[in-house]
Amino acid sequence: MHYQLYYWTGIQGRGEFIRLALEDAGASYTDMAREHGDEVMTPFLEGSKEGLQPFAPPFLVSGRQVIAQVAAILDHLGPELQLVPEAASRRVQALQLQLTIADLVAEVHDTHHPIAGSKYYEDQKDAAKARAASMRAERMPKFLGWFEQVLEANGGLHPLREHSYVDLSLFQLVSGLTYMFPRRMQALRGELPLLHALHDRVLRRPNVAAYLASERRLAFNTNGIFRYYPELDGDA
Repeated sequence: MHYQLYYWTGIQGRGEFIRLALEDAGASYTDMAREHGDEVMTPFLEGSKEGLQPFAPPFLVSGRQVIAQVAAILDHLGPELQLVPEAASRRVQALQLQLTIADLVAEVHDTHHPIAGSKYYEDQKDAAKARAASMRAERMPKFLGWFEQVLEANGGLHPLREHSYVDLSLFQLVSGLTYMFPRRMQALRGELPLLHALHDRVLRRPNVAAYLASERRLAFNTNGIFRYYPELDGDA
């Protein structure tokens, strides 16, 4: 199977969760917008292509299927790429974990765009500072602490007791938050040993390491979801 991934050029964004799964599995895929420009997505987004009309990227073309939403894409890819346990119950658990990651990613985005996604960050800096204080003090410890508990309950190495796409998504989550909130993540590090150990193991996976060292891996930047603004970071 050769896959076609559609996501905006110039940023990692939500598309990176899909890229990591494809890269880790050594799958054959084309990052369509990077090859042909963002306009290649327009026919899908306008509904003039066969298949379900996606609301927004990322979306994946797999055979004749058009699949949107990160969690739905990974749920589809998991069995094909052997990145999810075979048991149906474990596949549901993986999806539940991925949806919880998506919840936190949405809150991360709303930290620097708390009023409107259509407005520039500079137009909502005061609100962003207040939202970031809540994110650092309450939301990050709550979400990340829960993932730490899930790891501990499942043997400490993997949230599903074996490698899966959830491991890769948690790697991206920890990487992004460390870029966005370096001081706060350092302050929380002692409370999240299993989560950071998982991050470091994924970092050493051969295909992931090769991808991270390649030109295909874009750097974090202030146009993506995980954005570093010094005024939004803090030790607490």
